[in-house]
Amino acid sequence: MNGFHYDAPDEAATDALGQALADVLPPGTTVALRGTLGAGKTRLTQAIAVGMGIQRSDVISPTFVLAREYRAERTLYHIDAYRLRDEDEFEELGPDEYFESDGITVIEWADRVEGCLPKQRVQIDIEITGPTSRRFAVTAVGDRYVPAVKQCEQRVQQ
Repeated sequence: MNGFHYDAPDEAATDALGQALADVLPPGTTVALRGTLGAGKTRLTQAIAVGMGIQRSDVISPTFVLAREYRAERTLYHIDAYRLRDEDEFEELGPDEYFESDGITVIEWADRVEGCLPKQRVQIDIEITGPTSRRFAVTAVGDRYVPAVKQCEQRVQQ
């Protein structure tokens, strides 16, 4: 199994998942977030950022600027593909520079640019299950991130 499901009953549980991801993701990881409008993609990104030592209030959705960069112990690249017309427009952003960096790259609306994503990545599908509850399906796409995903699962189940 290359992944797990995590039911977060509230935002504190989403924060716990973000912290676990920040703790276990190796440098150069791309995290592809998929979910409907309001599913919590930015909220999870904020939780990862906090786990990396970045202030939650600094992390806002990059919908209108497409990409933001946050620096702490490690760098977080936050990309939003919602307003992009197609994968060619995404390619114009130069995503390979992000993917090949030592930072963590989080892409919201990753399903819109699926063909441009690295073959090895962590994919997180988010389902709304209540006003503040969510179901996260965390999957290692490719073999590289299987150990990190397993470590993440262990941390959130403690």
